[in-house]
Amino acid sequence: MKSSIHEKLSLGEDLMQQLAEIRSYLHQNPELSFQEYQTSSYIVSWLEKWGIPHRRFGETGVVVDLVGNGEEGPHIGVRADIDALPIEEKTELLFASKQPGVMHACGHDGHTTILLGTVYQLYQLKSEWRGRVRCIFQPGEEADGAAQQMIEQGVLENPPVNGMLALHLWPHLPFGSVGVRTGAITASCDDFRIEIEGKGGHSARPHHAVDAIAISSQILQALSLLVTKSTNPVDPVVIHVGKIQGGTANNIVADRVVLEGTTRTVSRETRKRLRSQFITLVEGIAEAYGARAKIMYPDGLPPVINDPLLTDCVKQCAGDLLGDSSVYVLLEPSMGADDFGAFAEQVPSTYFRLGIQQTDRPVYDLHHPQFQFDQEIIPIGVKLFTHTVLTLLDKGEIETC
Repeated sequence: MKSSIHEKLSLGEDLMQQLAEIRSYLHQNPELSFQEYQTSSYIVSWLEKWGIPHRRFGETGVVVDLVGNGEEGPHIGVRADIDALPIEEKTELLFASKQPGVMHACGHDGHTTILLGTVYQLYQLKSEWRGRVRCIFQPGEEADGAAQQMIEQGVLENPPVNGMLALHLWPHLPFGSVGVRTGAITASCDDFRIEIEGKGGHSARPHHAVDAIAISSQILQALSLLVTKSTNPVDPVVIHVGKIQGGTANNIVADRVVLEGTTRTVSRETRKRLRSQFITLVEGIAEAYGARAKIMYPDGLPPVINDPLLTDCVKQCAGDLLGDSSVYVLLEPSMGADDFGAFAEQVPSTYFRLGIQQTDRPVYDLHHPQFQFDQEIIPIGVKLFTHTVLTLLDKGEIETC
């Protein structure tokens, strides 16, 4: 069974060389969120070279709709993010970034290359499957709202997508292995800004003032208690304040302090509850000391909640290709975030990890200036995406996978 799958999904030498060229180019020419004009044009150039129909989506997105031998059947979506980060690269790769202060430090160049290879393979095999596949090259994953914007613009419609797949290269799993998890695999990410308005005065007469710094310290302590004493210990919650600004001199009572931070949860219900408690708590403390709190707490990224049946399908397909010993069931979610959660809120979805850790070289985490991966992971990703999509299409209905 495994040998026949490998034979069917084999990538020819020409395609392997093309994918290596694509990854090198993308890594050398990274672009920040919503500025991926050159990146999307490069994606289009390969689709045109291969004769594969496609369409632009928004300013910098690209969508490929593939139709098999008959339209009846599931409609599967596959997503890759295409943007880079504002990080100065320090890898010393031969194809290191040419853009000062911009780097593919999160593996999106690999994700894009893997999806291009998947598009090519599915297009070549289209006479062997029925149904539809929508491949989405998504801009702006590193900026809030990109996936949500595409959804609002109809990327999951006409015809409706029945299920979504995505992967992320992962430096915390052995090279070529796969990590899967049912339920939450990444956390929500909601950024906040609190402005405490007190009353300035002289430090010799604090009773005539309202000290915004002292009130902010009370808020910081109360927020930590909100995590430790108001949340189920087995339901992960993070409240982090990473920036505080306030005060003008050592003998002046500060009239204004600004705190900025982020909250993370893995449950949609906890996310909603936390927001309500957070606002009530902060406003209450400020009011109790005679100050006023202005709070900005917009909805950010939802958690990625994996569908059990789709996740099981990825697990089975990874076992077919790589062997069961290379498939890891992740015991806990990451408190990092990915806007793929917006897709997962709309349709059954699964998001899995593709390991890139190698024992013979240093391991650098995502968003590190020395982050890199071996390009040999790309054909593994292509085969895994392709095999999973074909398996889902062959089932006839996603619900029965």
